[in-house]
Amino acid sequence: MSIIYFILVLGITVFVHELGHFLCAKKSKIYVYEFSIGMGPRLFKFKRKNDETVYSIRAFPIGGFVQMAGEEAEEDKSIPKEMRLQSKTWFQKALTISAGVLFNFIFAIILLFVVGLINGSNFGTTTVNSVDNTLPAYSAGLKDNDKILKINGKRVRTADILILELQANNGKKITLTVDRNNTEQDINITPKKIKVDGTDTYQYGFSLVTKQEKGVISALKYAFYKFGCLMMQMVLIIKYLFIGKLKLTSLSGPVGIFNIVSESAKAGFINLIYLIAYLCVNIGFINIIPLPAFDGGRLLFLIIEKITGKPVNQKVENIIHSIGFILLMVLMVLITYNDIIRLIKRWFCVKN
Repeated sequence: MSIIYFILVLGITVFVHELGHFLCAKKSKIYVYEFSIGMGPRLFKFKRKNDETVYSIRAFPIGGFVQMAGEEAEEDKSIPKEMRLQSKTWFQKALTISAGVLFNFIFAIILLFVVGLINGSNFGTTTVNSVDNTLPAYSAGLKDNDKILKINGKRVRTADILILELQANNGKKITLTVDRNNTEQDINITPKKIKVDGTDTYQYGFSLVTKQEKGVISALKYAFYKFGCLMMQMVLIIKYLFIGKLKLTSLSGPVGIFNIVSESAKAGFINLIYLIAYLCVNIGFINIIPLPAFDGGRLLFLIIEKITGKPVNQKVENIIHSIGFILLMVLMVLITYNDIIRLIKRWFCVKN
């Protein structure tokens, strides 16, 4: 069942992204050779009547693609010029390229709305709910109902960002600025290091107040609130990866996602819905980064075209995207290697 859930979760996330590209391409009358879910060898394919597109399922559920006429440097003479990507207006090209990201974001908001509607809308706060008297936060002087305003001088407004900041400090001593009875004071906490399934983790020893609301309006507010929190998390993660506060070992690839899907499935169906929303935000955000091989990289070349008034040489652009894709695959191998090492450590700890 974990394998089935894994395929469904990744499949839905990828399908939504590629559907955005596909529908915009069709709307712009761009010739689409293939709409594929998955990578690698084909397992299944079909064509609809009076439709040029081949719809396929491929062996590895780690991505997908929409192959359009005009993406490659070499022209396909069998396709009418007006049906190639290059012949379309700047806006049509930009919308087709960015539609996958837009669809991921819209779908994530819809799913978060459903989560809030079914499960209640949980708004995390930075107010301390309880402090464990056996852990460092208690001995440092943190108390129930303290409102955390800053961590190491940096303001935090949501529980999600606070938790990410704690992770980014990687077990180092932190200074929390709290509001206690309308008076600000600093509290220094050095976390306790423990091993969980063979991995070093750090405990501070406090929990946060969560406000739960019911109803359609609250669910709508929750969907946009949570979407904003997840986007801010992604911004901080990318920033901290660049400056070295987070390591590549913090990231997860397909193996790590499989483990997360398995754990989420055990926690209930609503957790799988939330996970799909979370992955949609992740995939959408990563794809809009202006780097080669990503949608954002292609969009960047379009913006350059708009500024200069002439398109970038397509052969040069394709070479840059190819290099970016190779580097991306190398990164995926490194992340997958880290996932496997984590899995082995966990298995070893459980066995012993």
